[in-house]
Amino acid sequence: METGILIGGCDNGKVFLNPRYANRHGLIAGATGTGKTVTLQCLAEGFSDIGVPVFMADVKGDLSGLCQTGKPHPKVDERVEKIRIENFVQRGYPVAFWDVFGEQGTPVRSTISEMGPQLLSQLLDLNETQESILTLIFEFADNEGLLLVDINDLRTTLEFIASHGKEISTSLTVSRASVNAILRRLLMLEREGGDLFFGEPALLLEDLMQLHSDGRGMINVLAADKLILSPRVYSTFLLWLLSELFENLPEVGDAEKPKMVFFFDEAHLLFNNASKVLIEKVEQVVRLIRSKGVGVYFITQSPGDLPENVLGQLGNRVQHALRAFTPKDQKSVRVAAQTFRANPNMDTAEVITTMGVGEALVSVLLKDGVPSMVERTLIRPPSSRMGPATDQERQAIIDSSRLQRRYAEAYDPRSAHEVLLERTAARLKTAEDEDARVAQEKQDAKDNRRSTPKGSNRQSVTEALLKSVIRSIGSSLGRGVGKSLLRGILGSLMK
Repeated sequence: METGILIGGCDNGKVFLNPRYANRHGLIAGATGTGKTVTLQCLAEGFSDIGVPVFMADVKGDLSGLCQTGKPHPKVDERVEKIRIENFVQRGYPVAFWDVFGEQGTPVRSTISEMGPQLLSQLLDLNETQESILTLIFEFADNEGLLLVDINDLRTTLEFIASHGKEISTSLTVSRASVNAILRRLLMLEREGGDLFFGEPALLLEDLMQLHSDGRGMINVLAADKLILSPRVYSTFLLWLLSELFENLPEVGDAEKPKMVFFFDEAHLLFNNASKVLIEKVEQVVRLIRSKGVGVYFITQSPGDLPENVLGQLGNRVQHALRAFTPKDQKSVRVAAQTFRANPNMDTAEVITTMGVGEALVSVLLKDGVPSMVERTLIRPPSSRMGPATDQERQAIIDSSRLQRRYAEAYDPRSAHEVLLERTAARLKTAEDEDARVAQEKQDAKDNRRSTPKGSNRQSVTEALLKSVIRSIGSSLGRGVGKSLLRGILGSLMK
């Protein structure tokens, strides 16, 4: 029985992806120009048709055509006939456009707090010492009830701790040099568009998991042609989104279909120069997020671009042609061939290098999660337009979206920046008041000394008279005592 998401046709019939095992993740690989984008487009359509929301990054701008009806073409008709697709209909799909920069889609934002210290450290390329300082900043903000919304909040908090950390707690004593290094990285991030990404209103995950009125899943397309120029921002953003899905969605196990499917294009950027801690986090998220009903599909040129622990978790695989011009390329071909369940009727490594555009080696999970033998498959044509939507078509969809009305205008809530500026101003006012009090006391003392009349060191008449009386009495007493002593001494001598 033909069920599931149609991928294409092979010698043994049609090849389908079983929705029940779509949350076991997948891989779409192949050299540039071999058809990965069309395969991605077909899978997105298939998931949308069964009511599964999709999120994907549009690196080249080609995927925006999903919102438009495909155009008839003889090659499309030929492929439909070869695969024997019945009732093939060309149509557009429900699409929501997103853009960190707010130029080609609804602005997508997060807050500094939601990003967390670990991902933010990766984004800023911080060392261990700087990351520990960032962790302290987050702990301080949590303890003080401060919102870290945007870059200004983080910058102000760093400055506050650098200046007043010792006064608050010995645990908040930080190196000024390290703080300055983090501030410089923040400035670089700001220039790359980080000031647009961090802010309110922040993206709500439920807005990525909507169904269209006709029951099809919404296809969320992130404009990434500009974002990809900052690979660290691009990869960290997508990893943050995965982490948010993992942390906020409930456990569902293996349902009849996934709750959402996430396509990670140019996936190798996530692992280039990534720290061991970050790679371990990716492996953990990929391993555990499937129990939340989320399928993750990595798109890259070669399976060797991904760590083995991640590659081993990708159950559904579509491998387009690879070129073997160099020893390194030949090794990539062998690695790709070894990731499939062997088919005795073909030499997988040889087929990988000889396939044409639109062909792929496909292996999917069958009943009980067992991978199928690899099959050389002709990928079906998409129903939507192959190629980008026009600026007018894109803008019409953006303008009609309720999401645009919710997220278009940014606002700045009262957060750490404002609170700490107020505290700093209060500290300065207290210090100024204390300085003024001390200065006034000194002035008062000086004024008191100046108010004493000149010649005050002379004795008054009363004082002179009193002192004269005292001296007279003292002299009389002294003479009397002296005489008594003299009498006593002489008397004893003359006896």
